[in-house]
Amino acid sequence: MKRDVVMAVGSAVLPGELSVPTGATGIVLFAHGSGSSRHSPRNRFVARLIQEAGVGTLLFDLLTAEEEAQDLGGAAWRFDMELLAERLTDAVEWLAGEPEGRGKRFGLFGASTGGGAALMAAAALGGRIAAVVSRGGRPDLAGEALLGVVSPVLLIVGARDKVVLELNRRAFHQLRAPKEFHVVEGATHLFTEPGALEEVARVSADWFRKWLESIPDIGGQH
Repeated sequence: MKRDVVMAVGSAVLPGELSVPTGATGIVLFAHGSGSSRHSPRNRFVARLIQEAGVGTLLFDLLTAEEEAQDLGGAAWRFDMELLAERLTDAVEWLAGEPEGRGKRFGLFGASTGGGAALMAAAALGGRIAAVVSRGGRPDLAGEALLGVVSPVLLIVGARDKVVLELNRRAFHQLRAPKEFHVVEGATHLFTEPGALEEVARVSADWFRKWLESIPDIGGQH
């Protein structure tokens, strides 16, 4: 099942695309990075492989068209982690009330600055989030919220993305939740190297399938 959606999130109205395979027990919400959107070819590629693994996805814009235009002029919104995390949290609440989301477990996938937003949202939602994946993310932007994350977290970073790699290593040591660190050899920040994005998609799909399908009671597991 695939359909276009429009979510009223706070004072914003955000468009998205919801895809839920038959029999799926979980849905992953995507938080894209700076200067990106629900049309990001990298996130759409990863989402497709997650869907093929039997897990649903919700790709949506974290910023309105007006905010996106302002952001291109001076990065006014992309580093506002509290705003982005709040919208991601509200999107989870919206999805929980939709027919496709009822009774489902939820995961979060964050890319670039969206990784920080995803971890902040996971900390706010606690056991309601079954798993988190950060792809080339900025978990450091989540600040002290990292200490409050109870959801299992997978950090994926390119080996040649040196600054982000170090930031992720520091964040990894701060996390108290179940966690794994996956380095994609030879990859840079956008994982454009041959086979790099395929590796990201494969390990992400495996992570979500493990945590979204195998745990009967999220709230009491972490």
